Amino acid sequence: MKSFFSRNIGNKGRLIRGVVALGLLIAAGIGFANSFWIGLGLLTCGVFVAFEAIRGWCALRACGIKTKH
Repeated sequence: MKSFFSRNIGNKGRLIRGVVALGLLIAAGIGFANSFWIGLGLLTCGVFVAFEAIRGWCALRACGIKTKH
């Protein structure tokens, strides 16, 4: 399981995921104003993408799917 969570993206991919995570977390704040469930879904996605950015890990790559970055 340790090799599953090993780093598999570079700094460019981490930066892109960080920006996407920030966007999702901002959208979650707006989403909570409209609907609890929309906000919760966006918050969950934002936290997961932030984890990917911090860890330097891509879930799709870990599953064997080739990505551009």
